[in-house]
Formats: sequence, C-alpha cells, structure tokens
Amino acid sequence: MPRAVREQQMLDAAVQIFGQRGYMAASMDEIAELAGVSKPLVYLYLNSKEDLFTACIRREATALTRAVRAGVRTDLPADRRLWDGLTAFFAHTAEHPDAWSVLHLQARTHGEPFAAEAAAMRTEIVAFVTRLVAVAAREAHRDPDLPEREVAGLAEALVGAAESLATWANTTEGVTAREAASTLMNFAWTGLGNLMRGVHWSPPSGEAQPPA
Repeated sequence: MPRAVREQQMLDAAVQIFGQRGYMAASMDEIAELAGVSKPLVYLYLNSKEDLFTACIRREATALTRAVRAGVRTDLPADRRLWDGLTAFFAHTAEHPDAWSVLHLQARTHGEPFAAEAAAMRTEIVAFVTRLVAVAAREAHRDPDLPEREVAGLAEALVGAAESLATWANTTEGVTAREAASTLMNFAWTGLGNLMRGVHWSPPSGEAQPPA
C-alpha cells in the first residue's frame, strides 16, 4: 500500500480516537489497532502522539475551510451566499463529528501549539465570513465603501454562534444540518425582533437539500 494511503488511514483512525476519547485518554495502541497497522509504523510515519494530533488538526481544518468556501457561489444574492456558507459548515461538521470534536474541543483545551493550529483555521473562516457579511451590508446600505472593520464584529459573533450551534447539533438527537443552518440564518439575517413577531427567512424554493 502506498505510504500516502497508509498515512491517511492512520489519520482517519486517530481522528476517530481523539474525537471520541479525547487527546489525553487516546493511546497510540488504540490508534494503531483501529488503523490496522503496528504501533511502530505509526511512530515511523508520524513521529509522536503530539505530531499525529497536529497532523489531524491540520487535515481537518483544511477540509472544513475548503467545504465552506466550496459551498458559496459568489454570483448569488447576499442572503443566499450566507445561507450556502452556513449549510456547508453545518453539513460538514455533522458528517464529521469526530473531526469537529478535535477542532473545536480537543485542540483548544490541550495547550500550544494545538490551540494555535485551531486558531489559524478560525481566523481564515472569520475572514471569509467577514467578506460575506461586508457584501451583504454594502448591498443593504447601497454603500460600496462601507469598511469591513464595521462588520468584523458581526462576523466574529456569527462564527462563534455557528461553532456553538454545531456542537449542540452534533450532540442533540434529530437535529439536521439544515435545521441548524436555518436556526442561525433566522437569528442572523431575520433578527431576533422579527423572529419574535413570527417573521422567518426561508431558503429559495426548489433549492437542493443539504445533507442532514
């Protein structure tokens, strides 16, 4: 088996073990057994538990940011771009709950440099969302010169809410990616005041359904 394929198998196993058992409780023996290789081979390929965990964070962070970017079409209206970005985010985190646990919980709670790796991913996503929100704000205000700084705080709040909601959705039975995206879209786009009056945002009719 090619080294690259074998290494991905090891990373798949490591993400599952780290995500479900936590970084401290996870053992290289468990990871090797799940990957179907010997423990010495895991060390040969990935050096140490710390390096293996870092490789997991980097791979899953790249996959998540790519999924969000790929889900957004820039030729669509601002609200649709935001909706598509949210559905892509929640669909990916729902499909990869162990990876989300690694990124959102494990990487952030076991010190540097793990937290720095997760922070780098978050910075990239916040920058992307800032651009989406800035476009929406400029369209709403008919002001092409509206500075991104004015919407940066909104992007931070939106990303933070999405992170918390993804964790809640992944641990609450029956909550789909679409439902999570709709919840945040209504809160962020429609506004709490309108929601209390029964006003909701709805996806365009005929839209392809995102994965649950």
